[in-house]
Order: sequence, then C-alpha cells, then structure tokens
Amino acid sequence: MSAATKPLDGAAARDLPQGAAPARTGCEGGPPRHIGIIMDGNGRWASARGLPRALGHKAGAEAVRRTIEAAAQSGVSWLTLFAFSSENWQRPAEEVRDLTGLMRMYLRSEVGTLAREGIRLRVIGERERFGAETVQAIAAAEAATAHGTRLNLNVAVSYGGRAEILAAAKDIARRVAAGTLDAEKVDMAEFAGRLSTAGMPDPDLIIRTSGEQRLSNFLLWQAAYAEFVFQDVLWPDYDAAHLAEAIAEFCRRERRYGLRVA
Repeated sequence: MSAATKPLDGAAARDLPQGAAPARTGCEGGPPRHIGIIMDGNGRWASARGLPRALGHKAGAEAVRRTIEAAAQSGVSWLTLFAFSSENWQRPAEEVRDLTGLMRMYLRSEVGTLAREGIRLRVIGERERFGAETVQAIAAAEAATAHGTRLNLNVAVSYGGRAEILAAAKDIARRVAAGTLDAEKVDMAEFAGRLSTAGMPDPDLIIRTSGEQRLSNFLLWQAAYAEFVFQDVLWPDYDAAHLAEAIAEFCRRERRYGLRVA
C-alpha cells in the first residue's frame, strides 16, 4: 500500500464494489471487467449527411457489431449497451417504430452469430412495453445464447436507472410489509440483488459518445465507482480503435474508491 494512502474505515470498506481492490491503477489486473456504453449520436450522424434518422440508427447497429467484437477481443468480460431509454418513448412515433423494428430485426439476424461467438445476451429494462412478439424474441435470443462464456452482453432497453431503483425499493418494502424480509437486514448487497443487474459486477468504465457528458439515467446505482470517459465521436462511427482509446484512458486512472489521500 502506498505510504500516501490511508486504509479505509469499516463503513467505506463495506461500500466497495464486489471484487474491487482499493488504490490501484485501472489495468494492473487487466482491462476493465465491465464496460457500459451510452451510445449517442445516431440522429446527428444522419442529419449531418442529410439522411433520415432511421438510417442513423441502422448505422448505429453496425457500430454495435464492431464494438461487441472489439470488447470480446480486448478481454472484457461484461459489456452493457444503453440502446433505448425509458425516455425514448417520448420521441416521435415514427422514430420509436423504427427503433423497435430495428431491435427485432437485430434479435433475429444476430442471435446465431452471438451464440457461435460465445456471447451471452441478456436484456435489462421494461421489455414488456415492446409487446408480446418482441418479448418472445428477446426470450428466445437469451435462451439461444445462455451458454456463452466469451462475453456477457447486456442490452438496456426501455431502461431508466431511477425507475430501476424505485422498483427495487418497492419490492423490498412489500417484502418487509409481508414479514418475509427483516428491514434491519437490508444492506447494499440485498438492495443490489433487487436490481435488473443482480449477480452482475458493477461497471468499471462508463463510456459516452458524441461529446455529451451526462449519465442520462444509466446504471445510476451500479456506476457509483465507475470511471467515466467521454469521446467526441458519433456512435455510428465508433470502432475498435475508439474502444481501445477509452480502455487506455481507463488504464491511466488511479481508482481510489473514496480513499483519503494525503
């Protein structure tokens, strides 16, 4: 331990994310285990080329393919992509139809490749809002890729961090009221176990593209100790080189997890 680094007190130590080691440079133990990406810029990419927004979303789907493969090749174990926020339902109806249609097409066309490449797909968020056909397609894709071990891929759709936290709090409140859960035994781990990411490691690195510097309701609980990298590239142009740049920046960081430094 560095002489400039003081040990954590008991409470701070308990708040460390699972498996975290205090006061270490990001890549001493390898690349980030879990990367979350806020994929931003499809609409602006299309507008800059005089194209319909739907073509921007389609180009963004190609960037998803490139990024998944790059993450797997980089040794990343978990990748969470913010594909469709709960706020996106407020967009024009035509754009929502385009986005949901693209998601269904992606599920049909890519599930075989994901399974062959050893990539396990999970979808987090309010999938029921997309209707029975899409819910069935999601379930089928998750089942077909369930044995993948090369990369765990989470796709967040109709997802919002505040709603996720609220749902977890309500679930705990119901269990306490029913007498099946002791309120005094509700700790960080118990609460995290009620989230859609239960059993998954917290993200080490959160990336946002397009130059915007906001979390936008993405993994609010889970990102407590994440490093943030904001890249000035529109999502459809994203590729392996951009991901490598973000990982390299992560590797230059010293992760202290709230440690006091003299």
